[in-house]
Amino acid sequence: MTPTPPRPAGLIVSVQAPEGSPLRDPAVIAAMAEASLRRGASGVRLESPEHIGAVRRRCPDALIIGLWKRTYDDSPVYITPGWDEIRQVWAAGADVVALDATDRHRPGGQGLADLIRRAREELGAVLMADVDGIDAGLAAADLGCDWVGTTLYGYTEATADRRPPGLHLLAPLRQQLPPGVSLIAEGGIASAQTAREALEAGADAVVVGTAITGIDLQVAAYVDCLSST
Repeated sequence: MTPTPPRPAGLIVSVQAPEGSPLRDPAVIAAMAEASLRRGASGVRLESPEHIGAVRRRCPDALIIGLWKRTYDDSPVYITPGWDEIRQVWAAGADVVALDATDRHRPGGQGLADLIRRAREELGAVLMADVDGIDAGLAAADLGCDWVGTTLYGYTEATADRRPPGLHLLAPLRQQLPPGVSLIAEGGIASAQTAREALEAGADAVVVGTAITGIDLQVAAYVDCLSST
C-alpha cells in the first residue's frame, strides 16, 4: 500500500554536483544538505542512491526527493529512467522518487504507466513526475504520481526552444490537478523573487539547485563573464 505522500512546502534545495567535480563526494553532498536543512529548507533533492544514503544517515529526519541520472543509447530519458533505478532510489532511503514522466521513449521500451504501477504496488513508493508541460503533468497525475514538477520545461526536444522557468505552467496545472497532488516549481529558478512568484502562481514548493548549490556552474559563469569584458 502506498503511504500517505508528504506535503511539500516552501523551499526544497537540489544538492547535486556534476561528474568530475570535487563536490561530487557523498560526505560533501551530505554536508551541503544538512546546511540547507539547518537554514530552513523543507527538504532536499538528491541524485544517486549513494548520495541519498549519505544524507539519510547524516540527516535521518530529512525529506528526501531522490532520483538517479543514467543515460542509455536507445532513449533520451535520463532521470530515473527505468525500474532498476526506481527500486534502488527507493531502497536508498528516498521519501519521494522523482522520475521523467514525459511521453518520450524509455530505455528498453519500458512503459511509464507500468513503471508507476509497479512502483506503487510493489514498493509502496511515493512518486514525483518531472514533466515539460501541462498535458504531461496531468497524465502523470492520472497514472498515480503524487507530485508533479515543472523540472523538464526547456530541457526536452519538444521544449528546447523555450527557456525555464515555466512559471506559466503553474496556474493551469494548479487548476486542473486533483486536490491531493502536490505541484512543484523546478528548473531555472535563479532568485528568491522568482521562487516567491512561483508560490504565488500556485506551486506548493519550489526546488532551487544551481543558484544555491551549483558552485561549479556559478563560478564558471562569473569567470566567463569577467573574461569577456
